[in-house]
Amino acid sequence: MLSVEKLTSAYGRIEVLHGVSLEVRAGEIVTLIGANGAGKTTLLRAISGVQPITAGSILFDGQPIEKLPSHIRVAQGITQVPEGRQLFTPLSVEDNLRLGAWSRRATDIEADIARIYALFPMLDSIRRTPAGALSGGQQQMLAIGRALMAKPRLLLLDEPSMGLAPILVDQILATICGLKREGLTILLVEQNARAALAIADRAYVLETGRLTAHGTAAEIQFDQRVREAYLGV
Repeated sequence: MLSVEKLTSAYGRIEVLHGVSLEVRAGEIVTLIGANGAGKTTLLRAISGVQPITAGSILFDGQPIEKLPSHIRVAQGITQVPEGRQLFTPLSVEDNLRLGAWSRRATDIEADIARIYALFPMLDSIRRTPAGALSGGQQQMLAIGRALMAKPRLLLLDEPSMGLAPILVDQILATICGLKREGLTILLVEQNARAALAIADRAYVLETGRLTAHGTAAEIQFDQRVREAYLGV
């Protein structure tokens, strides 16, 4: 579904990604692990079109998209849940969900909102509450729900467990697994490498803008260097 080839990206004169290549197959959860500052968020932003690239290619369903603006990539089926959620905090839960569907025809929006409330029942009871008044876990649920309102085929998830209590982390990860069972393809960036590898099909390790390892989640989980660097083993 997604093929990234020899991708480079920079902030000004500082190159952050150095020839990164990876692929995500339909129906997979692929996780990208690495230390803070490794370039994980930059890579997701480049795929979604909000971070310019300086070289390389991005293919989605075999078609080049690296020159397409981000809103066209959303229309084609790529949606990102950004690090830090980046909700419209003065607006209500339901208004945030509706804005997630801004590019779609309005005929089936109500059914999709009902689906999000079924997925996250906690949001249903606070649908008129401003997003800025929600807890961290509620905000993360809303951020995922807002992204799902765009009807993506590929969901880019950036640090969904950040700042959450362990019980909420388990809920979010269970939701991600449920979305995969429904057929959604997911590229996951997650600082909690152990949790990410537990639900992923395959994994890549990114270090200072370069991929240094890749394989099945089990292979990466039992790679001794990865275990020492990221799993505390």
